[in-house]
Amino acid sequence: MNTNPYLPELATVEEIVEETPDTKTFRAVFSDTALRQDFSYEPGQFQEVSVFGVGESTFCLTSTPTRPGMVEFAVKKVGQVTTALHEMSLGETVGIRGPFGNWFPYERFKDHRLLFIGGGIGMAPLRSLLNFCLDNRSDYAEIDIIYGGRSPDDLCFRSEFDAWRSAPDTNLYLTVDKGDDNWKGNVGFVPAYLVDLAPTPENTIAITCGPPVMIKFVLQNLEKLGFAAEQIYTTLEMKMKCGIGKCGRCNIGEKFVCIDGPVFSYAELQQLPPEF
Repeated sequence: MNTNPYLPELATVEEIVEETPDTKTFRAVFSDTALRQDFSYEPGQFQEVSVFGVGESTFCLTSTPTRPGMVEFAVKKVGQVTTALHEMSLGETVGIRGPFGNWFPYERFKDHRLLFIGGGIGMAPLRSLLNFCLDNRSDYAEIDIIYGGRSPDDLCFRSEFDAWRSAPDTNLYLTVDKGDDNWKGNVGFVPAYLVDLAPTPENTIAITCGPPVMIKFVLQNLEKLGFAAEQIYTTLEMKMKCGIGKCGRCNIGEKFVCIDGPVFSYAELQQLPPEF
């Protein structure tokens, strides 16, 4: 990438997937053909995406570095930049700065059971790590995925559910706040479903991301299930703006999320002013 952290690289939108009525996943390839293969990042890192003439926003890298040649990011339509992205067509150009921040310590996770707990668009950063682990399946023990949305239509990455289910020693548990006539799965909030499933904390790492209120109760329920703070990880990617620790928007106590995060263990969060 450019040595100037403010200067974006040009990338072409190659694919757009409509995940939900208000969320799309974008696949982009860098205009610089050498950069397409040389661009490296880790699961959990983020990038800044700009729509020229409109603005720039922060998005986690939801693709996995085990599948090079492109980058993916999921966009929920909530503001000016995200609306402009949703209005883009294939072949249009965006700017990308990054990658920034730290990442999930997947080396430490090796030989552990992994418990992914996601809600809504919060599955985006988890997807990067999940697919990374599935692409290195022999490095990890059993994988459980608990994922929920407000309704069946609000579940992202549905096209990958079958691949996740069919992966060796991998279980996918879906839940929605409110079902419809076609929904045959669990109905209930993610934190409550977590308690119902009661996964074992033994040799397990839990990784969670979703709406702040979901994360708050997931953390509480993981503690009730016997998980130690050192066994729990989350990401605070929604707190960032500039990406390089200059704007101060992501400051929490002595930490800057974009520099010291966005990935934190629950033990680290307990040393900071309360965020949930």
